[in-house]
Amino acid sequence: MRYRLGVDVGGTFTDILLIDQESGQTFRAKTPSTPHDQSIGVLAGVEKACAVAGVSPEEIGEILHGTTVATNAILEGKGARVGLVTTAGFRQVLQIARSFVPGGLAGWIIWPKPEPLAALEDTVEAVERVAADGSVVTPLDEDDLRAKLRSLRGVEALAVSLINSFAFDGHERRVAELAAEELPGVPVSISSQVLPELREYERTVTTVANAYVQPRVATYLDNLGLDLYVLRSDGGLASRANAKAAPVNMLLSGPAGGVAGATWVAEQAGFTDFLTFDMGGTSTDVALVQDARPRVGRETKVGDLTVRSASVDVRTVGAGGGSIAHVPALTRALRVGPQSAGAEPGPAAYGKGGTEPTVTDANVVLGYLPSRLAGGEITLDRERSREAVRKVAEAMGLTVEAAAQGIVDIVNENMFGALRLVSVQQGFDPRDFALVAFGGAGPLHANALGRLTGSWPVIIPPSPGVLCAYGDATTCLRDEAARTSIKRFSQLTDDELRQMLAELAERAAATLEAEGVDRADQTVTYQVDVRYHGQGFEIPIDLGLDTGLEALGKAFDAEHERLFSFLLSNEHEIVSARASVSGPRPDVQPVRLARGGPEAEPAGKHEVWIDGGWAEASVYDRAALLAGNLVEGPAIVTEMDSTTLVLPGHVAEVHESGSLLIRPLEA
Repeated sequence: MRYRLGVDVGGTFTDILLIDQESGQTFRAKTPSTPHDQSIGVLAGVEKACAVAGVSPEEIGEILHGTTVATNAILEGKGARVGLVTTAGFRQVLQIARSFVPGGLAGWIIWPKPEPLAALEDTVEAVERVAADGSVVTPLDEDDLRAKLRSLRGVEALAVSLINSFAFDGHERRVAELAAEELPGVPVSISSQVLPELREYERTVTTVANAYVQPRVATYLDNLGLDLYVLRSDGGLASRANAKAAPVNMLLSGPAGGVAGATWVAEQAGFTDFLTFDMGGTSTDVALVQDARPRVGRETKVGDLTVRSASVDVRTVGAGGGSIAHVPALTRALRVGPQSAGAEPGPAAYGKGGTEPTVTDANVVLGYLPSRLAGGEITLDRERSREAVRKVAEAMGLTVEAAAQGIVDIVNENMFGALRLVSVQQGFDPRDFALVAFGGAGPLHANALGRLTGSWPVIIPPSPGVLCAYGDATTCLRDEAARTSIKRFSQLTDDELRQMLAELAERAAATLEAEGVDRADQTVTYQVDVRYHGQGFEIPIDLGLDTGLEALGKAFDAEHERLFSFLLSNEHEIVSARASVSGPRPDVQPVRLARGGPEAEPAGKHEVWIDGGWAEASVYDRAALLAGNLVEGPAIVTEMDSTTLVLPGHVAEVHESGSLLIRPLEA
């Protein structure tokens, strides 16, 4: 099949991208998201994209989907009622949690502790005990457990997390068998399969989160009725069956698609080190990519919930096109977000009943947005935007234009703060990286973010509004296997380390082979969590199968010094190891634009508010631009799914891959 179709569901729009793998030609479609049932918007978008391309759905070889269903279930508190089975004595593991309170001084006074995803009344204790070395201390009391499982009738999903099950999973597997008999039809998640690693709280909360979202994800995928692959939080793809079994690995599915797409287009433009900046309707996601490899963390955070699951290190702030600006009566200081107008009613400019001033309304007032969006499907009402922004202007004693500029400046600073989290806070200088900006609103703010970070060039990909869908369609299958094995380096040999990594790689490779990926086409990467003996935390270190313990120790020391600026003399210790196996990336031919001269023909002129006054900006149709064209600011570049703003003193060069490369004129 020559066509691949990427699907990304956002807070405002569902983005569809159909790729002809032979020519590299893409066909875009955007349809309004349907929060009450996301499958409706997805199916409508697939039909629309096929109609635009003139192909039938039967001609599509693969459908690759980035979904927020699991994420929304967590954020909205609309997951399943979960029962939990723990080891006797650990019934309150979720309530005790970790002694960490977010926020500044006195955060413990005002922070409302979130309720666990499994209620205490739905938690039962199994009489059993396994030692840390995997030996059975107390056998499982099956008769006692059967009676306790019967008391859980009424739960919609069951999580099983027994102490030290990462070392011996026999008891958990037996509990799952008993649950199938006593609670027929209830899906069961066991921690030794979801997260076979130490630390009972992290393992339990991750397993419970998996059970919490599992029924909703399964229902959604069944409603779609499509043969598809789902994007994992780490940027790889999982089969539909694996997605239904382990949906906790999809909590950051949507943002991971954007990072995957940004990596693809940045490589086409010749850049391997860059920051990603994805600004949508309700939030902004940022990440750092080095050597064309996104930084992958071991934790996934959604709202107040943190689970142990591999994910692209994406940071999110509540700053999007729909973020609402307000002036609190107490401080009289302008604030933007995190409240959002969302898809319904949306910004005032959409004319759907929204009256609050949003970032989109501010951009409309300043003249940065055209009168029509999404290929003409949405008409923007400038007067409604002015009326909304006037609320802020009157509260602060400013003109409408000055208030709108203040809204844009503040939201830019909010997003700049997020970019510093993935760069400066991690020991990286953002000036050493390019900046890839995408999402429906990203290109509008990208030039300003480039000025704040010093990250040049600012890269605006082709079809930036649907880049997450592009990332879904251009990534590969992936699976991971992990194991906890706490050993000091003196207790381990190079050969034993290699054998452990090889066994993990074999497990993950078998999963991909079952999906039809030949062993010869698989790529394996290895990672080991290392710490100094006596430390309470570890650092993941990438390594090769031929890496010895001495080289591993030096790599850990270098990373420890980069992060914390000091070293210890304690002996090194391995905590966990994992192997990640990836299939081949799809053979999608990149598009190459026809070459033109430096002069680009504007489609018209438009008044914009810049630097405290109105100025005339040139307006360009991106579809008419050729490779080598130079677009000097102030300028607006329009296309179906996004709008790019080039500020005065900057110029955008059209790269042959179709990306716009924005740099300061003096550069």
